[in-house]
Amino acid sequence: MPTSLDPQPADDEIECARCGAYLYYELTRCPRCGVNLYEPEDENAARAAPPRKVGVLERLERFFRRFTQKPYPADELFGAAINQAERFNELVRKAGGDRAAAERLVDFERRQSPQGTRLTWIENAIWRWEQDNRASGAE
Repeated sequence: MPTSLDPQPADDEIECARCGAYLYYELTRCPRCGVNLYEPEDENAARAAPPRKVGVLERLERFFRRFTQKPYPADELFGAAINQAERFNELVRKAGGDRAAAERLVDFERRQSPQGTRLTWIENAIWRWEQDNRASGAE
């Protein structure tokens, strides 16, 4: 005798956590509500961040770039990565060209502040290198 009035999912079905629909277990999105079943979005975070408004000058610049087929500058697209690479290369130069030593310094800073970013760890490693070498009188 069934213990519930609601029908239960079959052996090859799962229930959507958002809308309750039963669907085949190999699907990645619910066909009824569209939620990703294995990586659900954080609804509060998605609603909290309003879309950035594009100003008139930025629209004009985009239009002229499309019209003239002029590419975007690399620093506009990859600015953070370029900055991180430049700072890491500076740390390698300070370490006498020893990349392994520079990575160890970055790893030390990562252990000191695990919540930071790689750029922050590199910046801290450079600062610590300069402080340590300033105290000893050599750089």
